[in-house]
Amino acid sequence: MNVILFDGKNRNNLLPFTFTRPVPEIRIGILTITEKWAKYAGVQPSFKTQDYLSVKYPAVTAQHNLMINGSVCPNHLLWSEITQLKTGEALYLRDTLVACNIASGEVLDFSEEQFAPETKIQSSQIDTIVVNHAYDIFSKNGKAIEADFDLITKGRVSAPISSTNQTLNPERIFIEPGATVEFSILNASAGPIYIGVDAEVMEGCKVRGPFALCEHGGLKMDAKIYGPTTVGPHCKVGGEVNNVVFFAYSNKGHDGFMGNAVVGEWVNIGADTNNSNLKNTYDEVKLWNYTTERFEKTGLTFCGVMLADHAKCGINTMFNTGTVVGVGANIFGAGFPRNFIPSFAWGGAQGFDTFVLNKFYKTAEAMCARRNIVFTDEDKAITKHVFEQTAKYRFWEKGSE
Repeated sequence: MNVILFDGKNRNNLLPFTFTRPVPEIRIGILTITEKWAKYAGVQPSFKTQDYLSVKYPAVTAQHNLMINGSVCPNHLLWSEITQLKTGEALYLRDTLVACNIASGEVLDFSEEQFAPETKIQSSQIDTIVVNHAYDIFSKNGKAIEADFDLITKGRVSAPISSTNQTLNPERIFIEPGATVEFSILNASAGPIYIGVDAEVMEGCKVRGPFALCEHGGLKMDAKIYGPTTVGPHCKVGGEVNNVVFFAYSNKGHDGFMGNAVVGEWVNIGADTNNSNLKNTYDEVKLWNYTTERFEKTGLTFCGVMLADHAKCGINTMFNTGTVVGVGANIFGAGFPRNFIPSFAWGGAQGFDTFVLNKFYKTAEAMCARRNIVFTDEDKAITKHVFEQTAKYRFWEKGSE
């Protein structure tokens, strides 16, 4: 059966991370949502996403297609329910469309809001992880790590744990081939610890699960990691980190605290950068919402910073509780910047200019080249669309018109 992952009706609630990727390309737990579905389906899914993303993330159709909501994380029983769907049938989790079976001619115009199935079936899997908001990425990360750990390691044997380390609950620690972990403390009593292929945990690190260090990732010396935290592929992380999800190719290589946060791809965080994750008043944290275009309640007491792809911040940057930083923003200077920093902002608490596209391209190309990755014409086209789409939020540009 052909599998196509679609952006659900909550896609805008997942901005700024879905400016540059389809919803299922979000990482939560150890894997991206796409990678989770690929493991269950045994095939590589394609995508039904925004038009400007579809060149890089195209849809591949067949005579019969399973359309699956990209914000829903799979499990064995849910996958079993989906595979039993007949043409015209749809599976729902309360009011959320989870999956449907449709013919190839229906794929092009498919959307969750307009889809009208012949038969509605309610899923029994009420505890399924659904990523409805950007802050769900970190707040539901512990449960996702547990599920991915069991999925990835079932029936497999971990590489040996070096005798230089101290461990608690070592049976819930899994080290992939090529990984290096020496002279560190690994405490898996509160959740599993997964160390990916060719990853490195340097000397003196203290890690409490649930924790995932993905392939080619690294923890710098003396890092203090509180779960549930994910350090994605090729990310380098140091300092103090508490319940953070790093997607991929991002760096927090120095001291400084980051907590209850999400970090996209190609982000660089300057030395001694800190974010607040708790208001002095202990009030519920509000976070900028792109759907309503205002700050909305999160239901969370602890909520830090959302850093979109290619965001950068200089040394000693201070982020207030519940800050959203857009794509390609470059933040520096003294003081706390605003709680909502638009995409391609250049500046900080003292004010902003615009990080114009030709300069952004040069920076992105240089950063990608350091990891032997090409910043492609497709990436430039996506970035240009996001730049134009987000111009309305760059309030300082209006004053110069």
